[in-house]
Amino acid sequence: MLDKPVVSLFSHVKPGDTPWRSDGLRDFFLYRDLGMADATGGRVIAQLVKANMPPEAGTGWHRHIAEWHMVLMTKGWAKFMYEDRETLVEAGDCVHQRPGIVHYLYDYSPDMEYLEVVSPADFGTADAEGPCAVPAPTPWTRAG
Repeated sequence: MLDKPVVSLFSHVKPGDTPWRSDGLRDFFLYRDLGMADATGGRVIAQLVKANMPPEAGTGWHRHIAEWHMVLMTKGWAKFMYEDRETLVEAGDCVHQRPGIVHYLYDYSPDMEYLEVVSPADFGTADAEGPCAVPAPTPWTRAG
């Protein structure tokens, strides 16, 4: 039994309320907080993540220390290795990443954007041994 009651607050975050930030987990992505960590007392984080630079090396093999992790691709696409399985995640696709699954985001479109919801809000990330080779990313081409 909890000593203190769990408090959840009402939260309404509009697009201009929180800025895109470059100080998230990966420097080649931008992150926009959606206010869920504060509203849930740290039980859940919800953030938008979008491409900021081409996928030169990807995320590397890693796993998250989390109880629950969901990705909903809202724009573009991303290619992941989930263990030894290549997975193309396109706009409209939803992925539940089971706790501890070893994965590698290795390629994505310039317009890639996804909603990430994780519990707890202060989840961890640990490097992991990869089970297989990872395909090369598709180079971005410059317009004009």
